Amino acid sequence: MFSWSFFDEPGCDELSRFEVTVGPVAHGGHCVARHEGRVVFVRHALPGERVVVSVTEDRQGSFWRADAVEVLEASPDRVVPPCPVAVPGGCGGCDWQHVSAERQRSLKADVVAEQLRRLAGIDREVVVEALPGDGLLHWRTRTRLAVDAHGKAGFRGHRSHAVVTIDGCPIAAQGTVDKVVDRDWAAGAELSVAVDSTGETFVAEGRRPVSGGSTAHERAAGRDWTVAPHGFWQVHPAAADTFAQVVREWAAPAAGEVAWDLYAGVGLFASILAAQVGAEGTVVAVESDRRAAEQGADNLADLPQVRVFAGRVEAVLDRAQLPDPRVVVLDPPRKGAGSRIVKSIARRRPDRVVYVACDPAALARDLASFAERGYDLTDLRAFDAFPMTHHVECVALLNRR
Repeated sequence: MFSWSFFDEPGCDELSRFEVTVGPVAHGGHCVARHEGRVVFVRHALPGERVVVSVTEDRQGSFWRADAVEVLEASPDRVVPPCPVAVPGGCGGCDWQHVSAERQRSLKADVVAEQLRRLAGIDREVVVEALPGDGLLHWRTRTRLAVDAHGKAGFRGHRSHAVVTIDGCPIAAQGTVDKVVDRDWAAGAELSVAVDSTGETFVAEGRRPVSGGSTAHERAAGRDWTVAPHGFWQVHPAAADTFAQVVREWAAPAAGEVAWDLYAGVGLFASILAAQVGAEGTVVAVESDRRAAEQGADNLADLPQVRVFAGRVEAVLDRAQLPDPRVVVLDPPRKGAGSRIVKSIARRRPDRVVYVACDPAALARDLASFAERGYDLTDLRAFDAFPMTHHVECVALLNRR
């Protein structure tokens, strides 16, 4: 039997502990149970388990959030978490350390399928693929930490400002967390730490650089990239190459055509599109972060067919005189593109849209918006780019009817 010691949140007493049978997985790193007619969102559990939960948040009749603090009947997919603080009352960063690797991916597949069905009316079997590499541990190349009142680094608790101090992190790549946990920091500071493909470590305390240079170096899609040390780049070392390959296969504009790369970052997907459209074609790359856009222009300086626009995507699409695209690639932030962007894309009538998404709910909402405007989901791949967490990356292909 698995069990843990757990200190309840303020306001939760022994009356807030009860037994439940755990139901299906839900988006957000928890499973759904019911108790006395109320929904309970349970962390640290698995579907089918019988557990004792402790309520951590009471929404006054709407639902409870709770942690499984004792497992009475365990799933065969349950394992011992490799991290001592990946338990109730501990670090909030990992959701599925208590779950086998295969089951983690099947849970994420269930979530993606449920979001597509509920929010987009799409019934589709989903398989979450593992990325190349060493598995569940030591993959995270960029992370942020908080500092407690005693100057010690750690991570926030789940839905909490409390700092859980750590000695290390099993999902963090060497050269990241191990570089900051053995020293004292300013109380209350926020830390950013990253390691690039050359092995150089970059640490910042708030906005103040502590170690590392001003530019990180990455390698993907057959090219070298310069990026901001703490700017956007895929945190899993195999992710950028994997997603670039899917974009290459699905976007496939012909020589001389026009392609758009929206939310272009430092130009990864634009480089793929530029090779496909050739010198006679055009790639429009739009990125709201000015420094990333400038680095994108520098990274792609050898590809004059790429036009980089620095600005919010909606503003550029509304105001710039852009050529109509044959294909659009977009990689929006977690909240998704939204109906305004979808409408702007559909109005230009591209043949195909390749959508890279880090949130299945946002993806499903945008797929529903695309469907209203004549675009159907024709293919989907999902990747376990964030092992041990509930996050999953999807790449969707849409074609115009």
